[in-house]
Amino acid sequence: MNLLPQNYKDFHSAEYWENFFKKRGTKAFEWYGEYPELCGVLHKYVKTSDKILVIGCGNSVLSENLYDVGHHDITNIDISDVVVRQMIDRNKAQRPDMKYIKMDALNMDFEDSSFSVVLDKGTLDALMVDDSDAVTKDIDKMFSEIGRVLKLGGRYICISLMQDHILNKTLQYFPEVGWPVRIHKIETENSENTDKDFTLPVFAVVFTKFKKMPNMKPILEISSSEDKISRYNSVDEMKTLIKEVQYYAMIRQKLSKRNLYGEQVSLTLFTSSSSEPRYTLHIVDVPETGLRKFAIFIVPQGRETDWLFGSEEGRNHLAKNAGFERLVVVSLSRHHSYSDMDSVKHELSSKVMELAPPGFKDGVQIPFLSLGEDIGSRTVVCEGHSQLSGDYVVEDVAADGGQIFRRLIFTSCPNVIQSEARLKQETKKKGKGKKKHTIDHSYLASQYYVAMVAGLGFLKSAVNKDEKLTCSLIGLGGGGLPNFLHQYVPQIEIDSVDIDPEIVEVARKWFGYQEDSKQRVHVADGIKFVQDAVREGQKKDLVILDVDSKDRTVGMSCPPLPFVATSFLSTVKDLLKDSGLLMINVVCRDDKLKSQVFHDIMEVFPCVYTKDFSDDVNTVLYALPSQPVLPDPIEKTDTGDKKKGGSVDPLIKTVSANVKMLQKSITESNNKVDIDLVEMLDGLTLVSR
Repeated sequence: MNLLPQNYKDFHSAEYWENFFKKRGTKAFEWYGEYPELCGVLHKYVKTSDKILVIGCGNSVLSENLYDVGHHDITNIDISDVVVRQMIDRNKAQRPDMKYIKMDALNMDFEDSSFSVVLDKGTLDALMVDDSDAVTKDIDKMFSEIGRVLKLGGRYICISLMQDHILNKTLQYFPEVGWPVRIHKIETENSENTDKDFTLPVFAVVFTKFKKMPNMKPILEISSSEDKISRYNSVDEMKTLIKEVQYYAMIRQKLSKRNLYGEQVSLTLFTSSSSEPRYTLHIVDVPETGLRKFAIFIVPQGRETDWLFGSEEGRNHLAKNAGFERLVVVSLSRHHSYSDMDSVKHELSSKVMELAPPGFKDGVQIPFLSLGEDIGSRTVVCEGHSQLSGDYVVEDVAADGGQIFRRLIFTSCPNVIQSEARLKQETKKKGKGKKKHTIDHSYLASQYYVAMVAGLGFLKSAVNKDEKLTCSLIGLGGGGLPNFLHQYVPQIEIDSVDIDPEIVEVARKWFGYQEDSKQRVHVADGIKFVQDAVREGQKKDLVILDVDSKDRTVGMSCPPLPFVATSFLSTVKDLLKDSGLLMINVVCRDDKLKSQVFHDIMEVFPCVYTKDFSDDVNTVLYALPSQPVLPDPIEKTDTGDKKKGGSVDPLIKTVSANVKMLQKSITESNNKVDIDLVEMLDGLTLVSR
């Protein structure tokens, strides 16, 4: 028998509810939980002395339950004459003071300030089927009537699923009229009621009638299951938390019924004391048979940016190697503190059981995996906001062996390290107190940085300290690459360009970037900077493009597409000396787009080499503005292979010799620099048209 309405207008129709309750009979229709699930919240706000109005009561037994525990001043209203007669007949003997009246909640006959509590269990959800003008007008009437019949200080308690349109309406209406809002999640997951009509989480929302005060800030609160009350500064924060709870419930139900082969689901877990998630969970299912069922992998703090944990491909690889049918990969938030691994396991134990795969037996102990028993250490040293890049955080992360790394992270891409520096301890002066950490300029955070330093081997001036080497670097970031070049290639003069003034300040304050006569920074649009330099007649030995794209809709995150347009590339070529070099960091997961980018570069530059990395998506391109004069034609594209006659690419022979001299010079300056520039020439490939 289908008792659900055929049209949303049915919910407004007395005729629909008449037929509904005739078909349903006297069996109670308990939307959104029964008394044992609701009483814990209700009795916080409803006293036995309260005069209670239940709107849209239906044939729910909630009023009867309340009556039986001492709440005798209860008035129930409903638009269905059938249900009102049913409920009067059912209660007149045992509950003589209980009142049932046929009445529309949108137009009530009660006097002003008649009740201290208005209780609504599913009525708002039944009436507000969407946010159309007609429906919203009716809901405004109902809210106005509730406000009229409630006493000052009285409470409107609404049991609701808080779907988007209802959440938006209630959090717009009640704060505007000055009523505080407090939301409780009703624990219905372990209910004995197996005949549930809804699987979404249920909320009890308490709106308290206050007299609106001038310039009064909204009072917005969420109560956790531990009875902790958290207050939020904005409606948007509250909406975010409610939607996360709803999403978690939906995904949990989905996960309990089937495996998710080929797709990864991410969830966030919050605490009552913060609007920032405490844990991020990635669920990975492996379609191979014969595996163990279920495990949890806890990622140490600061390691969530590793490929193995921060990418779908990495997590798939981790799950397959771990040997479990379902692996939940858990990352810890930089905005929370954690005492140790055992405390994290204890916090997660109850929640992760809800994510078990189909067929997982209750009572089976879930293995917790990690890289060791150390949970890692992370300290946030700076948080800020950039108009161009959004919110960012600078944090110090302790790695294995106690080494500390400083990282710049944009919170829009929390698993991507934007810039990284290694910290070192200053030599302690006698009697001067604690050692301080400073930036170690000998450290290069990425292999592609090392490849760019090795790329200097294409330039004769890179190994001649008496010959000036001029460079324009587009994309400063934390300044790791220019800092290294400035320190170990003394003849280089670097003009770094970044469009974001906030990030330039971050580089100066937190990453040790310092300007002098040979190292300058310009806050400017990189394309316009190059165009202006060409108009001024400048010529450079080296141009480096290391710019991130803010457009996530294309398959290339570095550089932005305008920087590889042939028109701009031609301008860069005009800026370079004939013997100069363009180096570009390319991060592209779209093979077709990547091929097109390479083609466009070769349209402008006659000689282009590439360097790929086995464990990274970066590709470094070395583009020469003129074809080098070579004693022998190049017949093989891989410089690691020998061509017929036993020789190798003659240009690379020259580059290799230069790189060896550069490596020696850097090592003599600081024998602790742990990079191998010569190794970077392995696999260097000449791109053919």
